[in-house]
Amino acid sequence: MTLRYNGRLHHIGVGRTHARTPVVIVIQDRHIVIAAKDTGEIIRKLTLDPTRDYQPRTTTKAEPSK
Repeated sequence: MTLRYNGRLHHIGVGRTHARTPVVIVIQDRHIVIAAKDTGEIIRKLTLDPTRDYQPRTTTKAEPSK
C-alpha cells in the first residue's frame, strides 16, 4: 500500500497474503496500524521511517544453532 507523509509517497509492505484485503488504517503522527476491515485482525504495526520510500516487513531470523 502507499501512504503520503510530509509530501512524499511511502510504500508499506503488508505481504501477498493480504492482497486485495479491505483494510482500515489508523495513523497517529508516524505510528501506523493496518487492520483487516472485516475481522479487525491487525495485519501490521509500524513506525514510519521518513528517510525510506519503502517500508519493508521486518522478519526476525532465528540465530543459527551452534
